[in-house]
Amino acid sequence: MGVGIRRAGEADRDLVVRLLDEAFLDDPVSGWVFPGEQRRKERHSGLMAAFTDATFADGFVDLTEDGTAVALWVDMPAEPADEGEEDVPAQVRATVDPDNVRVEQIARWTAQAHPVGRAHAYLWMIGVTPERQGQGLGTALMAPVLERCDREGLPAYLEASNARSRELYERLGFVFTGTAIELPDGPTIWPMWREAAATL
Repeated sequence: MGVGIRRAGEADRDLVVRLLDEAFLDDPVSGWVFPGEQRRKERHSGLMAAFTDATFADGFVDLTEDGTAVALWVDMPAEPADEGEEDVPAQVRATVDPDNVRVEQIARWTAQAHPVGRAHAYLWMIGVTPERQGQGLGTALMAPVLERCDREGLPAYLEASNARSRELYERLGFVFTGTAIELPDGPTIWPMWREAAATL
């Protein structure tokens, strides 16, 4: 049985934020960014909201029709846009959790690791509600965009935040870039790149 997928709109914002909050609340990277269970419960959804709003502004969001899985994508140009005087990591920290330097740090480190020089599709986040994880929804959500990448000869990029997701992405053709983001006294993030597959 196929998985129905639709493009999310602004009316889906609260659903997207809730899905990401549920999917990543126990993720090792979220645990590092928000140490302490109570603080994480209070602040985590704010960070997911910031990611969601940025994606609606600059990219697109795909949802399974049953509302149990979501993917945030941004088509990145070969050279990043000049942000001018904006300090986006600092702005995110100020909005989400002003006293938490880790919110800003992780934004800076992932930005530094992000490849430049070639246009690509960036899978910013993909989340599946906990009770549906391991059922192939993430793969199904990614398939249409990866098929477009293959047709257009466009690479794709993402960061794997745990070993399980890294293995999934490797099965889909992503390769570790070779430079991990080692969070101090915390988990590892693996930047991964996928070249477009040859199509007939």
